[in-house]
Amino acid sequence: MKFRTKMIVVFLTVILAPVLMLVLTFWGINRIQIESLRQSYGITDTEGLIASDYFQMFSRLTQSMRDSAQEILDGDVACLTDPDYLDTFNEELEEKNSFLVIRRDGEIVYSGDDSIGKELYRRLPEYAGKTETLDMEGFYLGGKFQYLVSQRDFLFNDGSEGSLFIVTSVSAMLPAINGIIRDVIYITLLVLILTAFLLVVWLYSSMVRPLGTLRKATREIRDGNLDFAIDVEGRDEISELCMDFEQMRRHLKENAEEKMKYDSDSKVLISNISHDLKTPITAIKGYCEGIMDGVASSPEKLDKYVRTIYNKANDMANLIDELSIYSKIDTNRIPYNFTQIHVDDYFRDCADELRMDLESKNIDLTYYNYLDEDAVIIGDAEQLKRVVNNIVSNSVKYLDKKKGIINIRIRDAGDFVQIELEDNGSGIAKKDLPYIFDRFFRADASRNSSTGGSGIGLSIVKKIIEDHGGRIWATSREGTGTIMHFVLRKYQEVPANE
Repeated sequence: MKFRTKMIVVFLTVILAPVLMLVLTFWGINRIQIESLRQSYGITDTEGLIASDYFQMFSRLTQSMRDSAQEILDGDVACLTDPDYLDTFNEELEEKNSFLVIRRDGEIVYSGDDSIGKELYRRLPEYAGKTETLDMEGFYLGGKFQYLVSQRDFLFNDGSEGSLFIVTSVSAMLPAINGIIRDVIYITLLVLILTAFLLVVWLYSSMVRPLGTLRKATREIRDGNLDFAIDVEGRDEISELCMDFEQMRRHLKENAEEKMKYDSDSKVLISNISHDLKTPITAIKGYCEGIMDGVASSPEKLDKYVRTIYNKANDMANLIDELSIYSKIDTNRIPYNFTQIHVDDYFRDCADELRMDLESKNIDLTYYNYLDEDAVIIGDAEQLKRVVNNIVSNSVKYLDKKKGIINIRIRDAGDFVQIELEDNGSGIAKKDLPYIFDRFFRADASRNSSTGGSGIGLSIVKKIIEDHGGRIWATSREGTGTIMHFVLRKYQEVPANE
């Protein structure tokens, strides 16, 4: 959930949740309190029972008592002179926090509560004449006396003036009414606290905790530790930030590992080339000293020394050339000049050039073409020649037969041209075959001049072939020889109307 959406949810929750819960709570408490008051005061109609006007509320609560008094007045009023009857009726009123007062010809003849005193009696209204119904609402006596008084004037059977008062203690009724308000306030506070707590927990789990994880990860990276993981799930901005940070950590770790590997490879390369340069340099130095000392006394011997120096210088040039190509491989800056190449003519020329050099080493090179003579590919002639020369040079290093044989075969592979370079050398062990195109991998661990090298020749070959859109692989049998296979896509002209 997005941060903006969370804020909207929090806002609506803070506003709506307490209101909704308050309404439900108030409704529940209201129903319970109303039911309690209804049972206590014997009312059936609860409409308007809980109102903002206390006077109206008290009137509704005393309605049942006024109804009972009205039934007495509608009957025989002679019962109002019977003390036992009046005591029984007063006991019913006491259960509802009320009491009965009877006045006759201006004098109080019955009082359900003698502790009230004469001051209250003096404040009771005068006889106003016979009425048909009891005052529905009555009047309120404030100040020292917190009472609601309902009055009904009537005539006794002997014609004397009588007044019936139902006096209700407001202070006794207020706790029940105030209890509702108090409960609502308590519930409101509880709802607000609970809502705030739940929102804090929710925000903490979705925001503060991921930020803590992110802070810890920042410290780990600051201290140079990249071997950890940021495990945060979600779709909000902070979770996405943590995921981006985890992706950055992985890239940093990969870059650090690549740099370590590059540094290690560079050290290996420098070590290999340094070692491999020593051999031709030592040889060149020795032959030059022989010439200067006059050891090459005959023209034939001098010519041999010069040729050897030339060949060793070529070996050094090849090593330096491989080092230059290696640096371009890492930066993807190998220069290519792609042109159309006639397959048969190109590889036949390569074979002719190699044959002249290999004959002096007692190695026969043969060329076979099983492809249509007009087949064409798109490639860089110079870089493809480097591929062929590197493969052949690698084969020469591991030729262990008295008579070396290298075959170059060109085959048709559908949309591709397949080139095979086969030798009868020592072969490659099955366990080493998958790794021969890796940088610095050498199946032969010896470091003599016959099998030396930088260890990057075949990795350069693979890079060039793949940059041409091709693929290279090898098959080999130990003691028999090795075949290098690589394929290049044929060039096919597309008609203009297609």
